This record gives sequence, C-alpha cells and structure tokens, in this order.
Amino acid sequence: MKKELKTLEEIRIYSDPYRIQILSEFHNFNRPATVKEVADALHEVPAKVYYHAKKLESIGMLQLVDTRLVNGITAKYYEPYRGQVVISKSGVDDKIKQVFQSETEKLVSNIYEDSRKRFMESFGAGKQRGNLTNASVYLTEDDAEQLFAMINQFCEEHGQPSAGEKRDRYELLFTLLHNPKGK
Repeated sequence: MKKELKTLEEIRIYSDPYRIQILSEFHNFNRPATVKEVADALHEVPAKVYYHAKKLESIGMLQLVDTRLVNGITAKYYEPYRGQVVISKSGVDDKIKQVFQSETEKLVSNIYEDSRKRFMESFGAGKQRGNLTNASVYLTEDDAEQLFAMINQFCEEHGQPSAGEKRDRYELLFTLLHNPKGK
C-alpha cells in the first residue's frame, strides 16, 4: 500500500511532530484504539488529541474502523495507516516549490529525530539491542526500486503482531538516497 502526499496542506498535516507522536501511539496499540486511549497514553486532554486525529484522518493517515456504544457514549476506534508514505513533487506549482521543500525538510527532520530519540532511549536503557547500518551500495535504478519495494513489502507483512507466535516489536527507519556524485 502506498499513500501519496501531493499537496502542501497534506505535508503540513503529516509533518507536525505532535501528530507524528499521535500516529506512533496508535501504532503502539497494535489494534484499533480510541482517541481517549491515545490521549491517556500521551497524558493529554482528549480534545487536543481529537483535533489532531481529525486532521490525520482527513489525509488518510487514520481511519475510523469501528464504533461502539460504551456507557451511553459512542466510542470511535481508529487504525493508523500502515503502508508506505510518498511525497510527490509532480504537479507542485512553481510558486510554492520553496515552501513545499521546506515542509518536506521539516517532515524528514521530525521523522529522523523521533527515530533517533527512540533508538537512544532503548540503547541507553539497555533493554534492547539496537542495530545501525550506514553504507553505500551500487545499484541500477531497477535494483533500487526493487530493494525499496522489498523492504516495504516486508514491513507490510510484519506490520501487525501475529496471533500465534510471540514476536517483539522492532522499529525500522530506512532511507534510500540516489547519490550519483558520491557526495
């Protein structure tokens, strides 16, 4: 599955660090969860989380999957998007390319910073082993596309806990950068 962010507004909604944190909490539940559950996990007021959850829902990053009547109140259960997120530059108006670039940079920076924090917290606590690789590989364009597709398919196949076998959660941050000049 692939979600393509095409507009400046979609990127702004998705790139907000607080919204990334909310999405992360929805992922942590490994099941559909309510905004109240996520707010409790974040030690936040549900109204604040709800506002941001609605924004994420508007761009397809959260999806309402169930409603239940609980003590006379309708509880709404959401699931986070679990596929690949792609930022599309095609069709971007020349007038907003600089702003588009800036918002994309902010998004990448927030994702990297969030991942770095989790890695260092885990590493510092000594609870988990962290693996880090930084390497150059030489690929054809087809090889690069195949590698990226293979990793995304693997993530989709293992993106949910299995019912029978006990599996631990691992975090994966993968970037593939075309750097023909080697700089």
